[in-house]
Amino acid sequence: MSETPKFEVIDRRKLKAEQEKESRPEKAQEAPASPPEPAAGPRLVVNEDRRETATAEAPPHSPEQALAAELPPAPTPEESHEQKTAYEASTQRLEDLLRAQNPGAGAPPPASFDQLVQQFYLTAMIQMGAGTREGQQPQIDILGARNTIDLLGILAEKTRGNLTPAEDRTLQAVLFDARMAFLELTSMINMQSVPPPPPGKR
Repeated sequence: MSETPKFEVIDRRKLKAEQEKESRPEKAQEAPASPPEPAAGPRLVVNEDRRETATAEAPPHSPEQALAAELPPAPTPEESHEQKTAYEASTQRLEDLLRAQNPGAGAPPPASFDQLVQQFYLTAMIQMGAGTREGQQPQIDILGARNTIDLLGILAEKTRGNLTPAEDRTLQAVLFDARMAFLELTSMINMQSVPPPPPGKR
């Protein structure tokens, strides 16, 4: 039987280091081990230093980044297409059922951008007391109205340059009107909260 050949693993890094040590002059080896002057060029970076530098240079996380990190991954295009198809089929069944119960009712109009803007506008006006029946005390949600108007402002900012002239005009008019109603209401609230001046001495 022939013997199985044996393999020896050689660490070439050690051989290279030994060759460089032998090729150095003796004076260089006898020199005192004083720390060399920092030279320009690449240098060794310790992990701790790198971590501190990255922490110092990294900008603080914004609320949007923190929210994005908590969200699940976005659906794939295939998943979105399947869901949209199922949603449209479900809404069609619902419309057929409603038309069967109300034969005279026509098909509802499709959702539009104008409907979205009007929905925000009506919500803000109701929160500011509009639509209150005569003789009843209006229920005002001033903080909710402010939030709804701010959402309208975000909608205007995020859709800038992506609307038709008519859609942009509608959105700007609604936003202006809602803000004016808010200013009038807050002025009335401030007037009521100011105590009357003390009566003057006669």
